[in-house]
Amino acid sequence: MKLTLQIWRQAGDTDSGHYETFEVDQLDAGMSILEMLDRLNEQLLHEGKEAIAYDSECRESICGTCGINVNGRPHGPQPHVTSCMQRLRSFHDGATVRIEPLRAGAFPVKKDLVTDRGGLDRIIAAGGTVSLMAGTAPDSDAISVGHDQVERALDFAACIGCGACVSACPNGAAVLFTGAKITHLTMLPIPAIERNERATYMVAAMEDEFGPCSLYGECVLVCPQNVPLSAIGSLNKERLRSLFHPRI
Repeated sequence: MKLTLQIWRQAGDTDSGHYETFEVDQLDAGMSILEMLDRLNEQLLHEGKEAIAYDSECRESICGTCGINVNGRPHGPQPHVTSCMQRLRSFHDGATVRIEPLRAGAFPVKKDLVTDRGGLDRIIAAGGTVSLMAGTAPDSDAISVGHDQVERALDFAACIGCGACVSACPNGAAVLFTGAKITHLTMLPIPAIERNERATYMVAAMEDEFGPCSLYGECVLVCPQNVPLSAIGSLNKERLRSLFHPRI
């Protein structure tokens, strides 16, 4: 299998960047997009050229590190699958594939396909934590939580913070991400104690760096963990609730 790759190259955050074209052959349809980039980098290094920079960690669809745009779609053509699990069988032999970093105003490009997604971390730092006095943490089975409630909370906790939702949104919004983080903590008894402060601070951090919700729902179409759209409704509910209930 042979592919022609148009890959975004950018020396740093002050560089304008450009596309470079490469041809990679002897590829297997079962290879992932990242394995293809590995192969290309081996080729470039053998030729004495600079390798392409891209993020990669677990390669098991868990960490969310590997986010890139493939032919204009976050992660790639297969729906609800991270870049590291996208297979080359999605492309026909001889196809041209365009690979670029996740595009969003809040994700400045650091080098080639690597972006700074620290804005998502700052949302978590603003309120995505649980406060307990040292030495007073209750036993895990001290408070009973229903099975259905836990499973529902896990649907939102599945968010891996890859940033695909932000890149897919025309406004560069992080509402799905923020809503998922707020909702899964709100649905559990101990984290719910701080729900008002959490909604206030996390939404403020989100609005500081990201755009408003576009209302089209592009975010859920590219989310690799199938975080439901109801996360956005839940965020709005929690934000409204925080306005009418005094914070602790």
